[in-house]
Amino acid sequence: MAEPRNRYSTVSLVLHWLIAALVVTQIALIAAHEATEGPISREFVTLHKSVGLSILMLTLVRLGWRIANPAIPLPVAMPRWQKLLARTNHVLFYVLLLAMPLVGWAASSAAGRDIVWFGLFEWPLLPISGGRETAGQLMDLHEAAAKLLIFLVVLHIAGALKHQFLDRDNVLHRMIPLIPRRP
Repeated sequence: MAEPRNRYSTVSLVLHWLIAALVVTQIALIAAHEATEGPISREFVTLHKSVGLSILMLTLVRLGWRIANPAIPLPVAMPRWQKLLARTNHVLFYVLLLAMPLVGWAASSAAGRDIVWFGLFEWPLLPISGGRETAGQLMDLHEAAAKLLIFLVVLHIAGALKHQFLDRDNVLHRMIPLIPRRP
């Protein structure tokens, strides 16, 4: 009988932390956009679009990897409501990490605004019309989803810290290679 896994694979770790870093980058890019004006402000938006589409692609890869490599079971002693909350949080992460770039892409498409992926090539626009009004409605949805994503990130971090410092159950060890496993 094989020993149960106690840490996620290197691929899972890289995808998790890369997407997390890109989400933080997105927040910084929008903050920079809102703090500036003119061409530099537009550059921050252009970068935001490129990073967003990268998150979309990496999330699709991560979802495929997750289907092929199921998650490590949560601790047996964890209460059922916490397991349900953790699973719901993860499902919502996937939904938002897919939906937000798609909605942003749709908004750019509705407004007829080109998307150039890191200056390398033009990303095709979706066949969506409606102009600025439709784009504005989509951006309202995009911003509401961003607020929900930030809330979920805070909840996720709080849960990880609770497991590390209160429960002391090695949950955080599974995702951070530098944290030693407790006996």
